[in-house]
Amino acid sequence: MATEIVIAQTTIDDEEKAKALALGAVEARVAACAHIDPAFTAVYRWKGSIETAQEWRISYKTTTSRLPELAAWVTEKHSYEVPEWITLPVSGGSEAYLSWVVEETTPA
Repeated sequence: MATEIVIAQTTIDDEEKAKALALGAVEARVAACAHIDPAFTAVYRWKGSIETAQEWRISYKTTTSRLPELAAWVTEKHSYEVPEWITLPVSGGSEAYLSWVVEETTPA
């Protein structure tokens, strides 16, 4: 079952927006859960300038079958022109937890 689970991540520059992105994805059942990391400093190049910003990282737990819907949902709701979107495969873990992720992302 582990190969069916992925962690998808994005970042955003406002804690309330991070909470909305996390809650909305869980409500839509495109993610079983989402973790919001504490604020951190991001340093990046954007349109020829080096920028710094305070951001919050949202890590979604979902299935590979629901990932396209989660990606589309985040793209639609995100305020960035080019939001971070990376996915990390889950290669192992508790079968009970992984089964829960599958159950919670199955459309009702």
